[in-house]
Amino acid sequence: MIHLEDIYLEAEEAIRNTNYVHAKQLLESIINEEPDYVPAHNSLGWIYRTQLDDYERAKNHFFKALKTNKYYPHPYSNLIILYTNLEEWSKIRPIADQALHIPLVDKSVIYYRLGIAEEFQLNYDEAIMFYKKAIQRCLNFDTLEDYKKAIESCEYKRNLQL
Repeated sequence: MIHLEDIYLEAEEAIRNTNYVHAKQLLESIINEEPDYVPAHNSLGWIYRTQLDDYERAKNHFFKALKTNKYYPHPYSNLIILYTNLEEWSKIRPIADQALHIPLVDKSVIYYRLGIAEEFQLNYDEAIMFYKKAIQRCLNFDTLEDYKKAIESCEYKRNLQL
C-alpha cells in the first residue's frame, strides 16, 4: 500500500504542476493495481471533469469512490460541482443531504453549491437561505466575502422588474 501512496502523491504533485497527462497515467496505474483505491478514483474523476470534459467518466469515478468509502469527503463536493455545471438540479440535493452528515466534508461548500442551484432556478429566497448557511459554516475570510456577494446578487436579481 505504501507503494500506491507514493504513486498517488506523485500524481497529486503532477496535478499541481498542471501535468495532467502524467497524473492521469499514474492514477490509472494505481487503479489497475488496486481497483478500490478511493483517492485515485476521486482525483481521476476530477481530471475527467475539469480537464477532459468527460462527465460520465468523472461521475463513474466519483461514485466508485463513494461506494467504496462513503466517509471519504472529496467526491461529494466534486459530484455537486459536476451536477451544477451540467444543470442537473434534481441530483444535487440527494448528494448534498448525504454530504452534510459526513465528517470532514466542507459544509460551507455544500451549502454554497445548493445556493447556486437555487439561484440558477430563479429561487432567490432559497438561494439566499443556503448562502447564509454557507456563511455560518465558513472559516475562510475571502470565501466568506464571496458568499456575501452571492447574497447581494440574489437580492438584486429578486428585485428586478421584468
